[in-house]
Amino acid sequence: MRLIILCLAALVVLIQYPLWLGKGGWLRVWDLDQQVVAAQKKNDELRARNAKLNSEVQDLKDGTGAIEERARYELGMIKENEIFVQVLDPNKKSTFVSIPPPKIEPKEKH
Repeated sequence: MRLIILCLAALVVLIQYPLWLGKGGWLRVWDLDQQVVAAQKKNDELRARNAKLNSEVQDLKDGTGAIEERARYELGMIKENEIFVQVLDPNKKSTFVSIPPPKIEPKEKH
């Protein structure tokens, strides 16, 4: 009787092995499911970034507002007939560096 119970237990273990650890087992399915969730999250982030870039491209193609905004903030440009006013903090140390002009040496005449 003991031999039959041991054989049946061994058969149950052999049947369960592919279910848990085999090629299509539960652990492999769980791991693949986690990879799918991570890939979907990454795709959603990339779709959002692409939509943002697409809207910016359309704005640059169709409207002048985005171009004007970039010119103002990135290039420091102003419109015609506008007055540019810059307010400096008196407590902040100046970052301007004064460079003396180069010395000009007289040319020798032959």
